[in-house]
Amino acid sequence: MNAQPWARVVRRLPFYLVVLLIAAYALLPFVWAISTSLKTERELFEAARLIPREPTLRHYVNVLGSTAFMRSLSNSVLVAGGSALVALVAGSFAAYALGRLRFQGKQVMLYAVLAMTMFPQISVLSGLYLNVRELGIYGTQAALLYTYPLFTLPFAAWVLTTFFRGLPREIEEAAVVDGASRGQIFVRILLPLTVPALVTTGLLTFIVSWNEYLFALSFTITNPRAQTVPVAIAQFAGVVEMQEPIAEIMAAAMIVTLPLVVLVLVFQQRIAAGLTAGSVKG
Repeated sequence: MNAQPWARVVRRLPFYLVVLLIAAYALLPFVWAISTSLKTERELFEAARLIPREPTLRHYVNVLGSTAFMRSLSNSVLVAGGSALVALVAGSFAAYALGRLRFQGKQVMLYAVLAMTMFPQISVLSGLYLNVRELGIYGTQAALLYTYPLFTLPFAAWVLTTFFRGLPREIEEAAVVDGASRGQIFVRILLPLTVPALVTTGLLTFIVSWNEYLFALSFTITNPRAQTVPVAIAQFAGVVEMQEPIAEIMAAAMIVTLPLVVLVLVFQQRIAAGLTAGSVKG
């Protein structure tokens, strides 16, 4: 009897070892970045060690005291939040049509939306560059708000279509019997049921926009005041002349990562519900 629990542990030991190995592989770069951001300039160029000998928060103070970095942080909040909002609003309408309505060519349109998510950014960069220049928004945050839905909107529409398609049709039919219009059914009945999916999709599109670098660099390279944090971190020159700003870059990366971690922790229950809501047909 006493040997059975130990036998169960021994059988599951390879599984736990694999999980531990995957967790270590995923977390080690993050832990190393935190360690680097806490090291002094002298310790950075000594023998590599995970735990800082003389930890300091000076690099965080330097980064948070940088006006350019704080401005880029606010730009990222504006651009990522605006892009996520546009993707959710337009994507929910598209997902409702693709998931609930019947019309000719719906399947072709659905696969066209999916195909749009597969185009590499570099393949459309030149066309977007000309478009942004003609609109007169080059070098502004508006250029990013205009171009980011190119990859966030198809993603949002494709993901939300699955959730709208999985909602029971009996709910919609009952609302029609009660005299509700298409707009009322969409706003008052279907949207509240898809809140977990909307939160999950909105957070994912926010993260994609928050971390985007190619468009942000291409459309704001001539105007540092409009740059987002990925571009600002890549061009970070340090706080003193001739400095190798390794620790400051790591500190900036940790500061930029913090809002994403907070968002995931705040909405973790809705994210979990959203990730599984479309897996079971109602």
